[in-house]
Amino acid sequence: MNEQFFQERYPENYPGTIDADKYHSVIELFDRFVKKFATRPAFVCLGHTLSYNDLDVLSAHFASYLQHNLGLQPGDRIAIQLPNILQYPIVVFGAMRAGLIVVNTNPLYTEREMEHQFNDSGAKALVVLANMAEKAEKVLDRTGIKHVVVTEVADLHPGLKRLLINGVVKYVKKQVPDYHIPTAVSLRQALAKGSRRPFRPCPASGNDVAVLQYTGGTTGIAKGAMLTHRNLIANMLQCHGLFVMALDEGVETVVAPLPLYHIYAFTVHCMVLLETGNCSLLIPNPRDIPGFIKTLQQNPFSAFVGLNTLFVALCHQDSFRALDFSSLKLTISGGMALTSAAAERWKEVTGGDIAEGYGMTETSPVVSFNPPGHIQLGSIGMPVSSTVCITVDDEGNELPLGEPGELCVKGPQVMKGYWKREAATDESFLPGADGLPAREWLRTGDIAVIQDDGYMRIVDRKKDMIIVSGFNVYPNEVEDVIAAHPEVMEVAAIGIPDLKSSEAVKVFIVAKSELTDADIRHWCKERLTNYKVPKHVEFRTELPKTNVGKILRRELRAEELAKDSE
Repeated sequence: MNEQFFQERYPENYPGTIDADKYHSVIELFDRFVKKFATRPAFVCLGHTLSYNDLDVLSAHFASYLQHNLGLQPGDRIAIQLPNILQYPIVVFGAMRAGLIVVNTNPLYTEREMEHQFNDSGAKALVVLANMAEKAEKVLDRTGIKHVVVTEVADLHPGLKRLLINGVVKYVKKQVPDYHIPTAVSLRQALAKGSRRPFRPCPASGNDVAVLQYTGGTTGIAKGAMLTHRNLIANMLQCHGLFVMALDEGVETVVAPLPLYHIYAFTVHCMVLLETGNCSLLIPNPRDIPGFIKTLQQNPFSAFVGLNTLFVALCHQDSFRALDFSSLKLTISGGMALTSAAAERWKEVTGGDIAEGYGMTETSPVVSFNPPGHIQLGSIGMPVSSTVCITVDDEGNELPLGEPGELCVKGPQVMKGYWKREAATDESFLPGADGLPAREWLRTGDIAVIQDDGYMRIVDRKKDMIIVSGFNVYPNEVEDVIAAHPEVMEVAAIGIPDLKSSEAVKVFIVAKSELTDADIRHWCKERLTNYKVPKHVEFRTELPKTNVGKILRRELRAEELAKDSE
């Protein structure tokens, strides 16, 4: 399979190739487009708007603070633990302008997960929402983090509105637990200090790492995928070619409910929309469906970035169905499989199709996409520009069209490798000649079929990974946590179908003494992010194993599928 095969099948107005070296770095891209679109709105959140000029000025202040006040150097890592609020793009682009590597950190992480990521990345600084600072406080002395910047939800809003929103969050909703980090500085203080001196520009090359995006890969041990400036620019250009098939430059408002710390939303809202001068409508808490819909009622929008569970939840609401969708030009889906029922319901409610894509953290993330106007429901579309996909058998031999095999990807958006994990990096690519490492074809772990028309379909998963509402859950991690319980002898975790979240975590446990579902969930909730906590717990006297004692998750999955088919 080669690039030409797919290019010949692209729609006429979609470019077959992109120039991944069009911009030297994300910083060059940023500098160019914040000036081009200076007066345009860039981000809207909780009723306040940041223009592209605001983004330029405030991120420069933050870059200056990092350099002059904290003394951080190019290449140092900074962990950013923020939801979808206006501070996120300010901090991310400020860090990049100071030459730092961004470590995107899920705000919902438990102390155990935070400690691992901070230590593995070697982060020297942390920017955290006040709501999560209590958890950070408990792990800081076990990490190398020396500098902490804390921000409250409305810190970038005008005075009275800022005090009102922050006061409600802290004192009425009681969402900010007490914390004590004596050396912490507020973001507002950091920006004020940074405003006193200009930052020193730090040119970056395309091969420099821009972001460490953590993922479990194939093992469940969280690893940092090294996404370079070139990776991010390449994927931005690949997606740009698709977006402009439906959206215009500098006039669109795109709903952003998915977390910007997730690479899917990051690439769309912080990269593609930056280059096209469009506006992101940030939704800090999409699980608050009534609040989410109220925001949509107040803000006309022309595009929507979501995933299956969100589409289903919204379409069940009368208030959502009553919205005016006459301006909606594009809806895209990623992160988890889109069901036919969800796509059909969305079209019935909004009048528009959903364009589904496919990707991985390791590919920045988009691998393939259904071009607007050329959608095949149930497929993951065709590879994006300058990208080739093949399917291979268990020995790594390429398979013919139409034959299912492991999907492998080659393109400029494929990661540099895993941070400080050479062996794991080599294992994630197909071996080269004579079995030697060759970082050319990335193995996705998904079983796919490539059709004659270039469209692809995922038919199975080779990895044991579980996808809960678009988030990856790795069985090894869940098992490790439960196995540490003093009354657990053996445990296995699998994913089972779930109407709301695509999949749910189910664990099978052999216990030493009497345990209950509640015991296990309580143990997990203290150590795992909520979406990783098992929804189903089954106790057994033994688990199926190979002749060498390895637990057979595949057999457990087969049992569950057999139950569903009865």
